[in-house]
Formats: sequence, structure tokens, C-alpha cells
Amino acid sequence: MTFIDKHTSGFNTRAVHAGQELDPVYGAVVPPIHLSSTYAPEAIGKLRKGYDYGRGTNPTRDALQTQIAGLETGNADTGYAYTFSSGLASETALLMATCKPGDRVVVGNDVYGGTYRLLDKVLGPWQLEHQVVDMSNLDQVREALVSAKARILWVETPTNPLMKIADIAALAELAKEFDTLLVVDNTFATPYLQLPLKLGADVVVHSTTKYMGGHSDTIGGALVTENAELAEAIKFQQYAAGASNSPLDSYLVTRGLKTLGVRMDRHVANATAVAQWLTEQPGVEKVHYPGLEDHPGHEIAKQQMSGFGGMVSVQFKAGVEATRKVAESTHVFRLAESLGGVESLLNYPTAMTHASVEGTELAVPGNLIRLSVGIEDIDDLIGDLEQALQGL
Repeated sequence: MTFIDKHTSGFNTRAVHAGQELDPVYGAVVPPIHLSSTYAPEAIGKLRKGYDYGRGTNPTRDALQTQIAGLETGNADTGYAYTFSSGLASETALLMATCKPGDRVVVGNDVYGGTYRLLDKVLGPWQLEHQVVDMSNLDQVREALVSAKARILWVETPTNPLMKIADIAALAELAKEFDTLLVVDNTFATPYLQLPLKLGADVVVHSTTKYMGGHSDTIGGALVTENAELAEAIKFQQYAAGASNSPLDSYLVTRGLKTLGVRMDRHVANATAVAQWLTEQPGVEKVHYPGLEDHPGHEIAKQQMSGFGGMVSVQFKAGVEATRKVAESTHVFRLAESLGGVESLLNYPTAMTHASVEGTELAVPGNLIRLSVGIEDIDDLIGDLEQALQGL
């Protein structure tokens, strides 16, 4: 599949058209969902347009992969994207494609709890080693890379849930110096706000469940690279290990991506307003949002992002019990895991998304709430938070 026009390179145009060729039979503007599990060859050994069995190849999945490649790389013809049944499935495929027992992964000290659990509990017994560092501290990262050979430098920016910012370009230079793969989880920023491959990353990871899908109705993951050799290794894992996403999930993410730019503009505007409002509240101890000028990563975020994202975390002075009460007192913000949907969600990471890191150096403060700020009217969002914070 090719992009519609080399001269039509705007993000929103690519989001709408990349991988979305007209149906050749009926001229349908929206490509059909191909639910078939198998495809009849023209003859033995002669496949029809490369399709044989749905685990490995599917036209709807291919359309999504072309679309994502076009957004992360700027050109659907130069990048490679592969989609999976979940974000963690994509991470597993990447680690299996690039690592072997005894290899080491250097990972940030504020990452999604599921990523840490995968490294520690699932692949740790497989003898994949990991070391935790502060990715915003380049000296600490260099020290880790000097101490022992690392196969992967695994970065989230902004991080989950403390919204730390890592300098992707600087980390890319370090990774290259030490012959290490730089992997960037771009789920929070999305390709609309940040392009890690253009900053020197080797692989981009996404939970397509989040902003890419955008409507809390699908689960999936994606890996994107411009390295052809690495792409082949990932493609083999997708087929051989079988964690590819379904045609329906592929379609839902494709549909969501077509409005990603429009949605992210609203997410960013609302999150900025919420973050600024929270800084003015007497019961608030700290607001974590890279769009605030006092955020330690603000200047780097300005350089590598075109917007500061829709995620805000906040810590309260009153402590754990009061924080839990706030988390259970909102109405527009729904208490639930996940993020990135059109609706606003509120999460208490310590007991929810990051319960797996409790007791480790990645443990999340008990007085912290993570907000996924949706696209509702800002007055309603702030009004909801205001009533929930009463009594702090």
C-alpha cells in the first residue's frame, strides 16, 4: 500500500488517507473489515496478493499498519509498523525479537507497571536482566551503559504516572555510542505531538488502546521502526508467536486515528487548563504536567514535543486516605484504569495500574492521582474536580 500523494504530507491528511485506498470492487471510501481467517490461493504456492492465513496477514491489519507507519515516520513507504493484540503483547514481541537470555535492558524509574512486571516477573526467570535508572539524568544513564553491555535502553517520555521528560535526542546519541537499541514508548505523546524516530530512536512502542484508538473500545499495541532488519525480526514474532490483533480491533484503531489530531488538540487544551487550575488549589501539594513552566522537563518537552499531552498527575497534601476519597468522589472523571479516550478518566496508580511496582524503587506515591483529561467542556471538568476536592 502506498500513500496517496508525496506532496500531501500534513499529519491529519496522512491520518485520514494513509492505508485507506478505495475498495477496488465497490469503491467504498472506508475499506471493508476482512474477518476471514483464511484465504484461498490462486494455486498451490501462489497466494492472492500475499494473503493465506489471518494470524500472519490480514488486509484490515495491513491498512492499519500502513496508517501508523505513515504517522510515526512521515511516510508510509519508508517505515515499518506491526500491530498486536495489546500494548504488552507488542512489548513482548519486541523483547523476544531483540533479546536473548543474559541480555540486559536499562529501563526508566517511572514506567508503566505492566512493563516492569513483564521485565521482572515474566522475562526475569527467562534470564533477561534489567536495571532501573532515571532517564532524565543523562549521567546516570551513561554510568549504567558503561557498567555493562545493554541490549536496550527503554524510555517513556512523558512517563507514567509522574510525567517525567527524557531527552530523546541525547539518549539516542548515548545509545548509538554504546551500540544499544533505543526504544521509546510514545503512547502518552502520540505521533501527533512527538516523533521519536526523527529524534534518533530505533523503535517506537504504542498501546493503541489509548489515544490511537481514542474511544476506550479496543485493545491493541504497535511497534514502529525504520530499520528493515529489525522490522523482519518483529514481523516474524508477530506471525510465529501469534499475538497479532483482530480485524475488528484493527478497524477500530484505524477509525480512531483519523481524528487523532483533532482530539489531541482538545486533550492538550483541557489538560493545560486543568493543570493550571490545580496549581492554584490550597490542598494540592504538586502538579505533574510538562506544560507547566516549573516542570523540570518543560524546556526539553518544548523542544521535542509540539504539545504537552492530555495526562496530568496531582499529589495532595492531606495524604493517602484523603487522596483515595478524592479519587472516589468525581462524576465526570470516571474512576477506571487506562487512558487516552474521549472521556475523562481518573486513576489511583498505587492500587491500580502500578500495583505491580509497590515496594520497589518504581513505587508511586500514595497521595497521587493520575488524570486522563478528555474532550468534555472544560468548565464541567474543573467543576467536577472542584466538588471532589472540597474538604481537603
